[in-house]
This record gives sequence, C-alpha cells and structure tokens, in this order.
Amino acid sequence: MNIEQDIDFELARLRKLAFRMDAIFFIPGTNISIGLDNIVGLIPVVGDLLAALPGVWMIHRAHKLGATPGALAYMAMNVTLDTAIGAIPFIGDVFDALYNANIRNYKALERNLEKRAQNAKPVREREPLMVSMI
Repeated sequence: MNIEQDIDFELARLRKLAFRMDAIFFIPGTNISIGLDNIVGLIPVVGDLLAALPGVWMIHRAHKLGATPGALAYMAMNVTLDTAIGAIPFIGDVFDALYNANIRNYKALERNLEKRAQNAKPVREREPLMVSMI
C-alpha cells in the first residue's frame, strides 16, 4: 500500500464510523437522521459520555492523518458541544439528532486534508545514482 491508499482506507473507516454514529436511518418524510449517538445518548449522562468516545477517537485519527490545528480545534468544539448539550434531557436528544457532530467532523477532516493536498508541493523524482566501477 502507498500513502494515498492508507489515507483513503483510514478516511473510509472514519466515514463509516461517523455515519454509524449519526445516520443509521432517517425519520421518514424528514431529513433528520438517527444513529448510535442518538440511541446511546438516551441514557442520561453516561450515554452522552460514551457517545463522545468515537468522536474523540476520530480527532485522534485526524491528528495522525495530518489535520491542521484549526481543523482539530473545530472537531473538538463539535464533540464538546454535542456532549454538553446532549446531556440536557430531551433538548439534548433533539439537538443530537439535528447537529450530527460526527458527520460534521468527518466532512471537516476531508475538506482539510483535501486543501492540504492541493497546497502540497509535488515531490521531484530523483535521477538514479551512477555508480562507477573504478
């Protein structure tokens, strides 16, 4: 595998996680999605803390992939907001269903890495070294 394939593989894993957490299914007739975050978040306080763990792991993986500090801060703010407001009974559950912090974070990471790739300087290939047989 090359670096691009590794990054694509990791992004696919993070995308799958984000959509499992926020959008396993949609409420019929709406654009509102429900995921594991919403289901686990129904358990007061403990559920919201457990639902935050995949978001924290996504931030860790984003750091390993080379996301900028600004993108990481934005992702951390999303997880913090999702956890804090999600802990409020009823209002937090509605907020969780509408905000989808994990999908927001995945999309932010994808945009950030794409922008970094566009701004990267191309790597020049070196000419093979000539070895003299003297």
